[in-house]
Amino acid sequence: MGEAVDAKHAPLDVITIGRASVDLYGQQIGSRLEDITSFAKSVGGCPANISVGTARLGLRSALLTRVGDEQMGRFIREQLTREGVSVAGLKTDPDRLTALVLLSVEDEGVSPMIFYRTDCADMALSEDDIDEAFIASARAIVVTGTHFSRPNSDAAQRKAIRAIKAKGGKVVFDIDYRPNLWGLAGHAEGFERYVKSDRVSAQLKSVLPDCDLIVGTEEEIMIASGTDDCPSALKTIRSLSAATIVLKRGAMGCIVYDGPISDDLEDGIVGKGFPIEVYNVLGAGDAFMSGFLRGWLGGESLETAATWANACGAFAVSRLLCAPEYPTFEELQFFLKNGSQHLALRKDEAINHIHWATTRRRDIPSLMALACDHRIQLDDVAAKAGADPSRIHDFKVLTVKAAARVAAGRAGYGMLLDEKYGREAMFEFARHSFAWLGRPVELPGSRPLRFEFSQDIGSQLIEWPVDHCIKCLCFYHPDDPEALKTEQQQKLKGLFEAARKVGRELLIEIIAGKHGELDDTTIPRALEELYALGIKPDWWKLEPQASAGAWAKIEAVILKNDPWCRGIVLLGLEAPQDELEAAFAATAKAPIVKGFAVGRTIFINAAEQWLAGKMSDEEAVADMASRFEKLTEAWLAARGRKAA
Repeated sequence: MGEAVDAKHAPLDVITIGRASVDLYGQQIGSRLEDITSFAKSVGGCPANISVGTARLGLRSALLTRVGDEQMGRFIREQLTREGVSVAGLKTDPDRLTALVLLSVEDEGVSPMIFYRTDCADMALSEDDIDEAFIASARAIVVTGTHFSRPNSDAAQRKAIRAIKAKGGKVVFDIDYRPNLWGLAGHAEGFERYVKSDRVSAQLKSVLPDCDLIVGTEEEIMIASGTDDCPSALKTIRSLSAATIVLKRGAMGCIVYDGPISDDLEDGIVGKGFPIEVYNVLGAGDAFMSGFLRGWLGGESLETAATWANACGAFAVSRLLCAPEYPTFEELQFFLKNGSQHLALRKDEAINHIHWATTRRRDIPSLMALACDHRIQLDDVAAKAGADPSRIHDFKVLTVKAAARVAAGRAGYGMLLDEKYGREAMFEFARHSFAWLGRPVELPGSRPLRFEFSQDIGSQLIEWPVDHCIKCLCFYHPDDPEALKTEQQQKLKGLFEAARKVGRELLIEIIAGKHGELDDTTIPRALEELYALGIKPDWWKLEPQASAGAWAKIEAVILKNDPWCRGIVLLGLEAPQDELEAAFAATAKAPIVKGFAVGRTIFINAAEQWLAGKMSDEEAVADMASRFEKLTEAWLAARGRKAA
């Protein structure tokens, strides 16, 4: 992802201006919009999509528009921030709602959509929203066709054009023609791409002389010029503007015209094209523009810019959503270098893994987690104390309060909580600023591995919050009998596939030492076997190792198979404080070890005393907080750091 730009007038590569909506994509493919039953939510709207697409490709981008003062507006703001897009130009409109769009994929190249944009926030953009100093902080702006359809938003974009030209920056015009947003088609005709209109053409033609780059499809080139065929349209635009013109031609790629227009449409600069199955055409043009801008503003040749644009468009048409599916620069370069055996890029496991790993919701460079996902152990403590097992729910809430007291809003702290006893604790967790939450899915103690509530794991995961990480403990040893290994491997493979399908991160915990010898090669061999199956979890959770050599071998295996892995967290196994400190020290030269997730060492004393009625709530919280604090201090000391 791009790096977030926070300063109001920080240097930017590009500011995009105009539509920002929430897209609700139908998840049943090949279905009429009337029959859709569930939707996936994402940021949408041409300029918003381009701001995300360019940020993912490494440009410093910003979006200038309005959103509503409600949950959908906050979603757009938060998602842009996660993507590294500057929100310094994003205004909150207290009187209007954020725009919504409902979409579906009914057939190849057919995607019905309904725009909910009556008096929406982004169309209320006005000249007062244009800070000339902010515009001057960018190398280029992108203005878009829809925002020339109303006097107020037209005036806003023209003010931005004057400001960027006064500073010597570039004006990019994405024609972005949606007839029904100009009042030229009915509500059901959101997918309609061309309705001839002298009024629209006159408005758009007046923009052309100020442009340095003009991008559009054949239909958009015609509406911008007011002519009825593409060659005439290109010549008309050239007569009005010296801009570089990019003609988008869908599956045929694009042609770039940087000089006089001949009678031969093919007489231009052509980027490399990519044969791709067309899955969903919506948002492909915005991905295309993102790739072109990355090359154009990055000083690449027009041929290279066109090739990158075509490749980004190929990614978009092969996937369902708009902005969330656009490639990162690392992903794009991998594709350009290696290609794909799949016409449907969404089926390419190598590319999909890079996409997943380079678009995670947040960076977590270190993790100190209080693990309280224990079920059997707390059942035993409650039974020994003669306590009602239902009190375990309340105890887990106290563990969250203890962890929050230590974390104090700082980065790098997290927890493990379970579904059986931890529902109330998860609600408490959400009230605090933690970096991470893991949730177990394994049936405690199962070997071979079984899931706790249902073996249909995917149907459970879809209900989880998107930032909850799946945690699965597997008692796995590379010297296990082959039948046992095969059964456990297939269970983990199915879990990995389900995690990717529903978009949840996965932590796999491997404990080998309880069922065999543990030497410097045991865990490396286990990980190699799982990686060979295509299992690439976001995190590994591993038991302490006997030597630095073991950690070096483990790190080598992970980096060879998955350089995008978040890393390893250490588990505790109820080890005393001094043993854990020694285990922490042993990882000092293994940067792949990012932290720890320890439970009983921290909470068992409080659990025994509190469930027996010998400790108050505050005493339990204080006891656990003290133990957790000591462990975090030991971990940070081993790494020569302090909590931030």
